Amino acid sequence: MSNDSFDLKEPAEGRRAASGEKRATEGTLKEGQRLYRLRRWGLALQEFLLVDAARLSSEDSLELSYYLGLCYTKLEQYEDAILHLEQVVTAPGTSQLRMYQCRMMLAYVYVMTKRTKLAEFELHRLASGGLESAQLYSTLAYAAWSQKHYKKAVAYYEKALEFDANNATALNGMGYILVDAGLDLIRGLRCCKKAVDLKPQRAAYLDSLGWAYYKSGELIEARTWLRRALEAAPDSKEIKDHLRLVTGEA
Repeated sequence: MSNDSFDLKEPAEGRRAASGEKRATEGTLKEGQRLYRLRRWGLALQEFLLVDAARLSSEDSLELSYYLGLCYTKLEQYEDAILHLEQVVTAPGTSQLRMYQCRMMLAYVYVMTKRTKLAEFELHRLASGGLESAQLYSTLAYAAWSQKHYKKAVAYYEKALEFDANNATALNGMGYILVDAGLDLIRGLRCCKKAVDLKPQRAAYLDSLGWAYYKSGELIEARTWLRRALEAAPDSKEIKDHLRLVTGEA
């Protein structure tokens, strides 16, 4: 006996409501991405946290985890960042590009949280898979420097510069280590100068150049560049410490 009033199909109004909710969810995801591109990390995170992940496709769900990981990293909420980035790298079907991006970000987070062995593990995994880059070797160099392995760090920066001779991050990092550790003052100063030429507004690079001049005994130049660095980043403790040592200011 048929019962026309009993229908397992979703009513049209229900389908329209579900479709509308899905579009709203996707719109919130896109708004979060837009805010992230504008470097408004906190607002972007708020948008992403409003997204109903259950209504996303598996692909968009991974995108949500990826952007949550990025936002938490930018906001220095590193444990939350690890949680979401790990979801992406362990998910089946993650693209090689996204895998590279997430493992690089994980390595950065591990360095910042002083888990350098985990950082090196992630980076060596990428390198062994053929995903080498200036960024990868610069991060390895930073990890080595944080463990006071200065010559090893310089070797990694040299490797980074083989991939990109004008990589300002590698030039600045190598220059700073060469002068700070007393390995090669002339070469270190030259690297710091080139980094500033490439990115003259970057406070960290101005600081490194000022420090290089100080280590080279050129105090007038050191003061000039360290003051410029402090103008660019007035809250930087490291720059203040350098300037105080050189001039007694700050």
